[in-house]
Amino acid sequence: MSVWLPSAPCTPGACVETTARVTAVPRAVLRLTGVVVLLLAGIALSPLGGRIPAPAVRRWCRWIVRAAGVRVRITGTAPSTGGLLLVANHISWLDIPLLAAVRPARMLAKSEIRHWPLAGALAARGGALFIDRDRLRALPGTVARLAEALRAGQAVAVFPEGSTWCGRSGGRFRRAAFQAALDASVPVQPVRIRYRHAGGALSTAPAFVGDDPLMASVWRVVTAREVVAEVRVCRPLGPGDHADRRTLADAAHRLTQDVPSGAEVRKLPVSRRPATDPNPTRPHLEHAG
Repeated sequence: MSVWLPSAPCTPGACVETTARVTAVPRAVLRLTGVVVLLLAGIALSPLGGRIPAPAVRRWCRWIVRAAGVRVRITGTAPSTGGLLLVANHISWLDIPLLAAVRPARMLAKSEIRHWPLAGALAARGGALFIDRDRLRALPGTVARLAEALRAGQAVAVFPEGSTWCGRSGGRFRRAAFQAALDASVPVQPVRIRYRHAGGALSTAPAFVGDDPLMASVWRVVTAREVVAEVRVCRPLGPGDHADRRTLADAAHRLTQDVPSGAEVRKLPVSRRPATDPNPTRPHLEHAG
């Protein structure tokens, strides 16, 4: 039993911006309704599984983010077929559809997500790989399941920071999932996610951090004005490019944090807390290095 989990130092009070530039309540309600309708449509169509073309899934994921009032800019593309480990920095619940808009993938998710309203059912039907983050002894089995899915030619999406950050800084990439990519001999696709105001300044409005309730975060997003999600698909890291999971994880982290190649990866502070998570809705996806 693991009694410690990674936790970012970010909190809603210290990191999440408060602004008077919010949209009108009727428009916010309309946005929220649009997100719910799209999620319900996804649940209804999920029995079709792989028969839904990947481009249609990517468009649907973009529509979810756009329905919430956030514009989407994606640069670069990921391989459309074959086993692929998608990894990204983690800021918001919006990261999940944004990553799927790059390439539909099986999500590595904590077991609590099964109980999320709407999204939990959608994740389960979409083939999410659920893990118990509190059980360190279960980690080798999780890595083996990831490697099996990757060998089968599937894409798997992971947020290796293990916790959400506000976007002004980020945590190191934990290494366990990268071992699965090495074992399966598949490439790693780093993806960098940023949220900005229309003028270009970083926005922390979408951040889902600390003890922030999920619905409070959702409402903050749908009431925000002129937020843009910038998604940059970085160059893939081939299975033979790095000899071990440490160097592979650090290389992926450098790409998502804009750290020049060869520079030292800055280890940002990560606090440790007991396995009882004050925010059980936040989708942390990995906990061991």
